[in-house]
Amino acid sequence: MAGKKILMIVGDYAEDSEVMVPFQALQAVGHTVHAVCPNKRAGDRVPTAIHDFEGDQTYTEKRGHNFTLNATFNDIDPAEYDALVLPGGRAPEYLRLNPRVLEIVRHFVQHDKPVAAVCHGVQLLTAADVVRGRRINGYPTVEPEVRAAGGEWVELAWDQAVTDGNLVTAPAWSAHVAWLAAFLHLLESVPASTPAISS
Repeated sequence: MAGKKILMIVGDYAEDSEVMVPFQALQAVGHTVHAVCPNKRAGDRVPTAIHDFEGDQTYTEKRGHNFTLNATFNDIDPAEYDALVLPGGRAPEYLRLNPRVLEIVRHFVQHDKPVAAVCHGVQLLTAADVVRGRRINGYPTVEPEVRAAGGEWVELAWDQAVTDGNLVTAPAWSAHVAWLAAFLHLLESVPASTPAISS
């Protein structure tokens, strides 16, 4: 499989595992991953959050790592990328207010390029109005948003993912094995739009 060029949109307090694991894993199998954040440049850092399930009615949140961006948001052209990854955490809540972020998300969906959204990353799909008629999963609290945006909510175990066309969605970092496997399968069938370059 030829390496693909993948865009990852992150933000302050994105979920630590949902950023770090796919960023490293996708590169480990030969893909180029560019991680960007609005109003930040390559070399800038975003703080991450660690969300865990410890018996409370909702997840707990702790400070995670400082994640270093390797590309500049204002310089990217989505047409040069083959696929998109949208991690969850706290970041999607505010990233969905950025018109350029939503425009980028729409580009990938409308051009039928592989898109993976994990946990609260699905909020970027609903805000971009690209889930209508699609089978979607995410963190359980985004179910009302998915339904309001016209998507079909799919009940899944915490370690599962669902694929609908070019979209792969999953409930949380606990589903990394499932969603990464499904995303890699989609990448295999997509011809690279540009030669992969090392970051």
